Amino acid sequence: MSKKILIDTSDSNETRIAVTENGKLDDFESEFNKKNAVKGDVYLAKITRVEPSLQAAFVDFGTNRNGFLPLTEIHPDYFKIPSAD
Repeated sequence: MSKKILIDTSDSNETRIAVTENGKLDDFESEFNKKNAVKGDVYLAKITRVEPSLQAAFVDFGTNRNGFLPLTEIHPDYFKIPSAD
């Protein structure tokens, strides 16, 4: 079983990603590049600092950009809070 991820960024306005399995197309995504972030967009980020007094985390989502993530924006299924807390 051979699985490959192919990324095409030859067009500066669009990024295309294809996943192939055994030489056959398994998944395809196309996304137009945006200049500004919009509330509600989904990003993959790394938590760099948790600030309990603010009940929030600071996140790094690449390209020298950081964000602020309030605890209320995180779905409870993604973390487990001990019942003692």
